[in-house]
Amino acid sequence: MKQPPSRQRLPAWQWIGLAAATPLFLASCGGGGGNGGSGQDDLAACAITSGDGSVVVGSGLPGDPAAPEPSSGYRLGKKALHTSKYMVVTANPLASKAGCEVLKSGGSAVDAAVAVQMVLGLVEPQSSGIGGGAFMLYRDAATGKVVAYDGRETAPAAATENYLRYVDDATDQTAPKPSARSSGRSIGTPGVVRMLELAHKDYGKTAWPQLFNSGIDLASKGFPISGRMAAALEGSKTELARDADAAKLYFDAQGKPLALGAKFVNQPYADTLRSIATGGADAFYRGDLAQAIVSKVGVTQTVSDGAPITPGKTTLQDLASYEAKRREAVCTTYRARYMVCSMPPPSSGGIAVAQAMGILENFDLKAYAPTAIDGEGGKPSVMGVHLVSEALRLAYADRDKYVADTDFVPLPGGSPALMLDKSYLRQRAALISTTKSMGTAQAGNFGTPSQGVVDVKEAGTTHMSIVDAKGNALSMTTTVESSMGSFHVTRGFVLNNPLTDFAAIPSTADGPVANRVQPGKRPRSSMAPTLVFDLKTDGTAGDFKMATGSPGGSTIIQYVTKTLVGALDWGLDAQQATSMVDFGAANSPTTNVGGEHPNINTANGGNDDPLVSGLRALGHVVSISAQSSGIGTILRVQRNGQAQLEGGADPRREGLVLGDTVR
Repeated sequence: MKQPPSRQRLPAWQWIGLAAATPLFLASCGGGGGNGGSGQDDLAACAITSGDGSVVVGSGLPGDPAAPEPSSGYRLGKKALHTSKYMVVTANPLASKAGCEVLKSGGSAVDAAVAVQMVLGLVEPQSSGIGGGAFMLYRDAATGKVVAYDGRETAPAAATENYLRYVDDATDQTAPKPSARSSGRSIGTPGVVRMLELAHKDYGKTAWPQLFNSGIDLASKGFPISGRMAAALEGSKTELARDADAAKLYFDAQGKPLALGAKFVNQPYADTLRSIATGGADAFYRGDLAQAIVSKVGVTQTVSDGAPITPGKTTLQDLASYEAKRREAVCTTYRARYMVCSMPPPSSGGIAVAQAMGILENFDLKAYAPTAIDGEGGKPSVMGVHLVSEALRLAYADRDKYVADTDFVPLPGGSPALMLDKSYLRQRAALISTTKSMGTAQAGNFGTPSQGVVDVKEAGTTHMSIVDAKGNALSMTTTVESSMGSFHVTRGFVLNNPLTDFAAIPSTADGPVANRVQPGKRPRSSMAPTLVFDLKTDGTAGDFKMATGSPGGSTIIQYVTKTLVGALDWGLDAQQATSMVDFGAANSPTTNVGGEHPNINTANGGNDDPLVSGLRALGHVVSISAQSSGIGTILRVQRNGQAQLEGGADPRREGLVLGDTVR
């Protein structure tokens, strides 16, 4: 088994701190009201505690998990954290701390999500921010109601079906300059701020302005840049240099991207957050901030060399009329034991995950559990990976053909019911051979008009999972799309590029493409924030069981599915299921096996690894490229005779679990 090369370069205390919870160190959010809470705990709010005392997240002291370090592909040794009342898992320690502080003060899961998002937009601008969009799944413990919140970006009213394809349909049928992504054409009307306000009005407890304090404080005082942020800035330096606001914000006095450990102060972002804190979402969607967004989308030339940029067509009216939506969650039973709920369209993630799980329940997955189970999730079996990958191929085939923004393109039968029908999924499961991979699957036939399929590559994103002291559960995936979005910056935040999640070509010989650009339409996503509940005898959702989700573009569906199978079928704990080898497939002959994982032998092209060679013997074209999931998982478990929360943060990113620690 190989060791991640960066492990050898890091001081031991950094690895201990990043483990989230080891026999020596436990992540704590104070826990004054939790089991084992004490006055000392109250002083150690949101800290990494040990026998020698505690280290507050963001303090910069030895053991601080927010201490800047080189970006790493995998961090060994993370252990599941257990808490009694509340928990937050995010992809950045400073964001986890912000959410934890809200929960500690009695705030709801939605309150914590607002605080987390405002910090993520500062410390992880390459992944998400107020200039982007999000999907949230929320379960109200008091009523049992599950609500899906849609904050996906929208195409402007002036967009045409060739918006990403041509500078102008009639007069200039050349591609947008310098590319669709780097032009104003990729920028959709941001949705996350309006979505969070909608959810807060429904389920918030803490006053809206208070939820911005952590973000404002960090932006004003500064923080040392992490490895992932530094790597993102370096990787995007050419594109960022084209934008005056981006260069001013993210480059040093010598014109170089800010490096690992550099202190980053973002006063424009602090000012923006103050405006939203006092004026609500309207301060973002109307007035001065809205004008700044529209002006940036309409920029026509670069700063660095004066080269042309094709402007977008977003107007003030597009922002003023943006609407976040409540939608009905996609829920299905699994093995007559669980209710699995995820996001409906315009995300395809929820339906695809539900289909994959519905196909897999026709197989005895327990018989194909990982072997040599360790803290990293063990060694997945050949047949376990084969069955999950084949189920995913079938799910992606239906997703590619049928799923788009249902406000424009209805699902077969007008709802997810046909695609999730148990008899239909049994028929799909029957297409799976245990001796040979199908390679590329065909979509199911629902008797609907023929539609074209155009492959679209998604990227970027981050995820948070939160449970508050009242038992309310939240799973939220949020994004600016690709790393650093469109490379356009205004008022301290990055503008998104998810309109490139639309198919640039509106039709094929098989018919119109469901996921084509249309005015006001939301591009299809693969984000799959997921909540799982025990199934009651009457067939309804019972107690909370699990919250999970991940970034990763179109591979999100694979990451979420493998985590669900790991926890629900293979009995892995929250950290093991999260850490386990990332594996799965979209609808192509290629099967992913995450080569960054220490339990995968990548020598000799993977041929010396029994999992990789076993899959290849079944006809899989195996990729051992490193995977970059960012899974955050919370499980409700019975431990020491009591119900507890168990959390795991993906070792492939900088994530951290915090909560009221159980001793």
